[in-house]
Amino acid sequence: MSNIRTANSFDLDALAVLLNDYRVFYQQDSDEAACRGFLHKRLERGDSCLLVHDAGHGPDGFVQLYAMLSTVSLASRWLLNDLFVAPQARGRGIGRALMQAATARAQEHGASSLMLRTQTHNHAAKALYESLGWQKNEAFDTYLLSVPGSGS
Repeated sequence: MSNIRTANSFDLDALAVLLNDYRVFYQQDSDEAACRGFLHKRLERGDSCLLVHDAGHGPDGFVQLYAMLSTVSLASRWLLNDLFVAPQARGRGIGRALMQAATARAQEHGASSLMLRTQTHNHAAKALYESLGWQKNEAFDTYLLSVPGSGS
């Protein structure tokens, strides 16, 4: 899908709305200003790969990737941390196209693998991932520790 491109600073306002909606989906408080600030830092620092779908009217979907290193595989691995398509744009293959673009971008950068996690009840997303050949990792458990006072 040729409507996928790398995000830029002109996308900030539209992306802030999308990121806010994504976070609300994950039961976070709505805060578009904080989303805009977070995205601004990502674009300014270049510490994520942020791809958007834009059919000419501004972004209506995005995928965000973070590069990591794997000591076990002695290679680069990318975390597909975020995938979101605006509700009014769903059902047109945008999520699939963003996932495929993320895979292509990781491959271009020599990543050995992509990884992601999603909520156990997000059946639509899991069906998409599995249809694209992603496999559930049964070998490792995921643990999370919140660190007080940390920021973006």
